[in-house]
Order: sequence, then C-alpha cells, then structure tokens
Amino acid sequence: MTTVKKKDKGQIWDRVAARLRAELGEEIYTSWFGRVEFEGLDEGVLKLTVPTRFLRKWLVSHYYDRVLFASGQEFKKLEEAINSIVFSVRQPVAVKDSGEVDVVSKSAPQKRGTIGVQNSNGVFSDGSDENFTEYEGFQGSPLDKRFTFESFVTGASNRLAFAAAKQVAEQLGQTMPFNPLYVHSSVGLGKTHLLHAIAWEVTKRNRDARILYLTAERFMYSFIDALRTRDALAFKDKLRGIDILLIDDMEFLQGRATQQEFGHTLNSLIDGNKQVIVASDRAPTQLESLDARMRSRLGGGLVVEVEQLDYDLRLQILKRRVKDKINEDAKFVVHDEVVGFLAERLTESGRELDGAVNRIYANSQFTTEPITVTAVEHIIRDLMCSKEPRRIKIDDILRVISRHYGVTRSDILSERRNRSIVLPRQVGMYLAKRLTARSLPEIGRRFGGRDHTTVLHAIRKIEKEISDNQILREDLGILERLLKD
Repeated sequence: MTTVKKKDKGQIWDRVAARLRAELGEEIYTSWFGRVEFEGLDEGVLKLTVPTRFLRKWLVSHYYDRVLFASGQEFKKLEEAINSIVFSVRQPVAVKDSGEVDVVSKSAPQKRGTIGVQNSNGVFSDGSDENFTEYEGFQGSPLDKRFTFESFVTGASNRLAFAAAKQVAEQLGQTMPFNPLYVHSSVGLGKTHLLHAIAWEVTKRNRDARILYLTAERFMYSFIDALRTRDALAFKDKLRGIDILLIDDMEFLQGRATQQEFGHTLNSLIDGNKQVIVASDRAPTQLESLDARMRSRLGGGLVVEVEQLDYDLRLQILKRRVKDKINEDAKFVVHDEVVGFLAERLTESGRELDGAVNRIYANSQFTTEPITVTAVEHIIRDLMCSKEPRRIKIDDILRVISRHYGVTRSDILSERRNRSIVLPRQVGMYLAKRLTARSLPEIGRRFGGRDHTTVLHAIRKIEKEISDNQILREDLGILERLLKD
C-alpha cells in the first residue's frame, strides 16, 4: 500500500469537508462543522478534533454516519479504508490577535457574558467564523456574524418584528418594553437573523452585558447533562444570573422536566426584569407540547409574526445578496430581469433566495456563459420543481382559519358551540378533507378529538351551503389561495 503523508491526508479531508458543505448547506455546515479539524488517520481510524464537549457529542449523535460515509468515499481514492471516526476535544492554546490580546487562553478566562473576546477593532470574535455567547463557563449556540440589524432587509411582512427586536436591543437595562418578545414564522423568514442581531447589538452597546443565546435543543441537552452530572442547581443559577436570554426553535423543547425548568427560568428572569426573547415556527397558543401556564407566559409579552415574503421584499433581498457578491467579485454581473425572475419564481424563504444567488455565482466561476433568465432557470430548476405540488398540512389550515375568522386555535379545537366558532371549525374540516389526504377519523382527532361522523356532518353542511352562500364561496376561495401560495 502506498504511504501517504499527513499533509496529503489533510487535503483529502478538505474534500470531505467540501462534500459535507454541499450536502448539508452553508448554514448547517458552518454551525456544526466550521470548527472541526483534521488530526490524523491511523489504521482506518479517522481522528478529528473539535473545541467543545457539546460539539463532540452533537456530531457523534447526529452526523457520525454521514461523516463516515463521506470520508470513506474520498479516502478510498488514496486506497485508505475508513472504519471508524474518533471525535476528540482539543486543548485550547494561547493565540495572539495582531499581537494585542489573547483570543483563547487557558489561563485567561473569557469575560462573563460576552461573545468571544474583544479584539482591537471592537468586534467580538473567537478567532473563527463562529462566535458563541458565554456566561460563567456556560457556552451558548453559535452566532453568525453576518446576521446584524444592518444586513436585515425589511418589508411589510417583517417590519413590526424588526422594530420590536431593535427596540429591545437598544433599551436593554431600561424599562423592558416587551418581555418576553416572541417572534414566530415559517422557516427561513428571518427569526434567527433577528435573534443574532439582538445579541450583536447588545454586545456592541454594552460589552459587560450578560448574554446567552441557545437553541431549545441545546438548552434541553445542557439541562439533561446537568442532571446526569448532578450539577442541576449550578445550571439553574447560571441561567438566572444573565441579563438577556435568547431561545431559538422553541417548538423543539421536549420533555416534562426540561419544560418545567425552562418555565421556572422564564418566570425568574421576567420577574427579575431580565429580557427574554423566544423564536418559534408557531404562535405560543399553538405549542401544544407545552402546558397552558407556559403558553400563557410566553404570550404575555409581545407576540409578532414574520409573514411570508412578498414580491417586493424578495426583490430587495435578492438585490442585496447580488450586491454583496459584486462587492466580493466585481466581475459578477446579474441583470435586473434575472433578479425579477428569481423574485417571482422563488417564494418560499430567504434561505432559498440566498441559495439561488450562491448557485448562480458558483456557476459563473466555472463557465463563461452569460447569466440569462434561460441559464438561471436551468440552474435553479430543482428549486422551482419543489414548489409543485405543495403539501398542505392541517396545522396550516388551522393557522389560516384562525387568522381569517379572528378566532384562536384553542377555540376551534374546543367544545364551544357559538356560531362564530362552529363555522370556522366546519370550514376547516371541509378544507382538510378537500386539500389533504387525511381520513375522516384523523381529521376528527386533529380538530379536538371529534368523531368521524361529526367531520362528515361538517363537510356535508359546507357543501350544501356553498351553492347559496356567496360570502362562504368567496371565503373558501381566499382560504384555498392562501394555503396554496
């Protein structure tokens, strides 16, 4: 077998990393693999290092098989078999940033409640593309330095959420204007961007602010780890001593004990005039896995929704992303008709828009073809194909019905028989049967545990009224368009 130097093996790992980046997407790759380093390859064992125990456990539990497969595919080109992977936590070493401050030092612990360590230009960074809030040795989830208020593009659908987030960041330490601030939307519409922007803005204004940004999964994992190591009291004390807690992906908070602890932490922080910001994919009243008390507390501050991006906002976002690319590479040229085409055809999320611009830019690096509408249509054809057909869920129907008729989801699912609630409930069941593949018993269960005969009665009643009730016909047309857009 050919002897291969460590340097050459490291280059092969770079190809593995590139493959993972392409498969997982830029955001996931940067969050979880940006700080993975190649240590060596010894008798079929690939050795990788990471900076924290949390990251090591997360990669082992969530991405081990994917990394093993990708590594096997690349290293077999050197006739090297990969049998297993070992992730280990590397020791921190002293590194100087422009000779001025210790970026990471075992003997010089980081300042409480900061993001990384401040360098000479006032930017908080840990020396890599990832940055972490940290308080009393408790490390938060990674922050993206690109996600600031300045880089957030506003429009009709997100203006209220942006204004509320900015006010919270600017007035931290004063009378809390909204506490908690709860932001919800579908994926890819900017919730996480706003949470990161708040963290960066607060840090810029007050470098001593005690900030912690966590995903719900990380909160859950850390609490379980604290219970396992019998360190739960210290875990609670750490969280309750901070100035601002930002929780992302609230819908993933699972487990009764974890939810109770989060509820206690939430109450303690709010009662102590500390700011809490929460982001989720649905409103607090729709987080059915949480108990009523916690849903009530989450909804007791300001609840704002980031709605779907309209055409004008999509156009603005695309123009900003193209401009950013041009600032990096002046040879990159995209004409207005191409940008307009993208804004018209890509309607799902901001991430989709970012991905399209990245694809077009990458394509321009490898070919000499001009960037035309025809060329772009070919480059993003899979994104456009994914729009048809869109699978409608009963949760979507409940959300749209609630908003259209001005009733809450809990009212629709309740036993109440008021006309103002019965009609939306029956319309919802009718749409669920018409637009989903769910059976009558399933629809009944999702609409408050009702019998299938109740669902059948509702469907027949709406079908009977459609021919004579013009307002109902118009309502159904509007609701179907909202659900299919």
